[in-house]
Amino acid sequence: MSKYEGIIGVVGNCASGKTTLVKGLNELGYRAVNIAQEHSTAQKLWQRKNPDFLVCLSCTLETAKKRREIYWTQQRLDDQWERLAHARANCHLFLATDEMTKSEVLRAVVEVVNENTN
Repeated sequence: MSKYEGIIGVVGNCASGKTTLVKGLNELGYRAVNIAQEHSTAQKLWQRKNPDFLVCLSCTLETAKKRREIYWTQQRLDDQWERLAHARANCHLFLATDEMTKSEVLRAVVEVVNENTN
């Protein structure tokens, strides 16, 4: 099986695991970029990176608070999901990371991405 050669874009709400996933993918030799769509009111910002494969990660507010010290409320998370709506509707893989370890997220993404190579 050959490794996926395209650009993998990663979007998601804060603390969903974007940075960790992109780092892991890059360490494995994939070309991955973190797209901070959740902070932009431009619904199609993610398209500017021109990813060949788009991954959308999510986590709940409860999980986000376990992962890092945050003081924002559910309203801010809802606002982020509104900003991510276009990316989520157009992603190749949506993954809720609440119950997954970092390595499980990485493994799941690599598996699905590589399925698109063959």
